[in-house]
Amino acid sequence: MSYTTLIDTATLHAHLDDPDWVVMDCRFSLVEPEAGRRAYRESHLPGARYAHLDEDLSSPITPMTGRHPLPDPVRLACKLGAWGIGNHTQVVAYDDMGGMLAAARLWWLLRWLGHAACAVLDGGFLAWQRSGLSLTAALPAVQPATFEARPDDRLWLTTAQVQALPAEALLVDARTAARYRGELEPIDPIAGHIPSAVNLPTEDNLTADGRFLTRDQLRARFAAALGARPPAAVIHGCGSGVTACHNLLAMEAAGLHGSRLYAGSWSEWIRDPGRPIATGTT
Repeated sequence: MSYTTLIDTATLHAHLDDPDWVVMDCRFSLVEPEAGRRAYRESHLPGARYAHLDEDLSSPITPMTGRHPLPDPVRLACKLGAWGIGNHTQVVAYDDMGGMLAAARLWWLLRWLGHAACAVLDGGFLAWQRSGLSLTAALPAVQPATFEARPDDRLWLTTAQVQALPAEALLVDARTAARYRGELEPIDPIAGHIPSAVNLPTEDNLTADGRFLTRDQLRARFAAALGARPPAAVIHGCGSGVTACHNLLAMEAAGLHGSRLYAGSWSEWIRDPGRPIATGTT
């Protein structure tokens, strides 16, 4: 059995010594990029490797891209192999934000490369801590593997494709309501949102303790926005194509399959001053 969306702490704990499983620590802070790596060195799940959002899970920024361009698939495949991940490895990713940042990003990247056997730890690092399960500062002994990337570029859209979306498509913005409305923008130089996008903030996928809502609750949340549209009509965006993966994960966990990612998202959209910008709730 492979896990392809979410996994709980008890199940992961039972498989920690499984040689066909690899755990990835994806903790990261947008305001302090070294904080996650520092936290990993201090304490992490036994056997976990560390993936850095900027260095490992993104390409360098260019004048025309967003803040976290998709990584080169060949280079990412090499990194996956160096972490001991092969094409038949069960991967479990976690962060300390309920999966809202780099854990869901790694989950989506693996799907993009043709590897479905990746799950996000429900509740993440904090749930593991609350369960009283073991942590370590020891770096794992890694047996390198070979990972063959099979990228499926149908799973994401370019900015040009977003600009040409048909009327029946539903662009979902995962940022907080204040950022979506243009009232607050702590990261990007321009506030607002893409016209026609609706706002479904990622934090609303989670309970107060950082775990995902139930399958039925998630399904109801997204069904309300979908209306009569099929799940495949949804395009997920955010600030830079990272937290949008959390909404995509939530839809998949709810059995709403086929939505796609706008990889460049808001930070790429605003690179061209000729592109329209909306504020407020419309």
